[in-house]
Amino acid sequence: MSAPNLVEVSGVGVSYGDCPVLKRVNLSVAEGAFVTIVGASGCGKSTFLRLLLSQERPTAGTIKMAGAPLPSRPTPDRGIVFQRYSVFPHLTVTENLILPLEIERARLFGRTYGRQRRVLREEVQATLHHIGLTPARDRYPAQLSGGMQQRLAIAQALLKKPRILLLDEPFGALDPGIRRDMHELLLSLWQETGMTIFMVTHDIAEAFKLGTRLIVFDKTRGGEEAATSAATITYDLPLRRPAAGVPDLAADSIRAADTLERAVSMLGGETKREAKKEEGEAS
Repeated sequence: MSAPNLVEVSGVGVSYGDCPVLKRVNLSVAEGAFVTIVGASGCGKSTFLRLLLSQERPTAGTIKMAGAPLPSRPTPDRGIVFQRYSVFPHLTVTENLILPLEIERARLFGRTYGRQRRVLREEVQATLHHIGLTPARDRYPAQLSGGMQQRLAIAQALLKKPRILLLDEPFGALDPGIRRDMHELLLSLWQETGMTIFMVTHDIAEAFKLGTRLIVFDKTRGGEEAATSAATITYDLPLRRPAAGVPDLAADSIRAADTLERAVSMLGGETKREAKKEEGEAS
């Protein structure tokens, strides 16, 4: 029996004044799906994520979550991770994760003490261990690598145990090797938690590798009219996981993506070594 639909998008449109951005967007997503979203720049992919988060409201149509209208404001059951993470630079990794929990649970003073603070610290330490950030728990954000910064951003989103995780090009600025590690982490977290994930990416190989379903946003008019036309979902592709003895397009795409990433990573390493060698010979 198939999983019930968690998200229902019906006839959704978005316009900013006289400028249409999205139109006639229809989508039903089962709980536990991993939906990857691709499309040209300016086709409303990030706008669609903001709609799911309730940062914006549609000007037409409806969005439902678990059969009920989507709340008008962001709620803890929907987490989001951006390409640019947001933390307090003067707080350590652990302190950055404890602070929002303290504000939520100690509304009067925004601080916890004694047993309550120990419980919060244990929750944070468990999350850090889960995403591989325990060795960096006492570092400040400026002391973290790009991969560690994104792990911290994911930890922030996971602390509230969201039912839906929204990702807006979270790995776009990472090197291929680090990106591959983040792919493995994200897939592991998704399988363990059963979250429903929507992820925007410009990397087609990444979209095929991670998703159980791939949707494409595009504008329906070409030429000069494209600048003033709205985008919609033009392709909706189910991506099957590999099955024994059954040829699978998604499986081939995953292998091709891994091979490409490894090759680029190795090439980057060789280029750096050659550059250092040339510098040494020149000096």
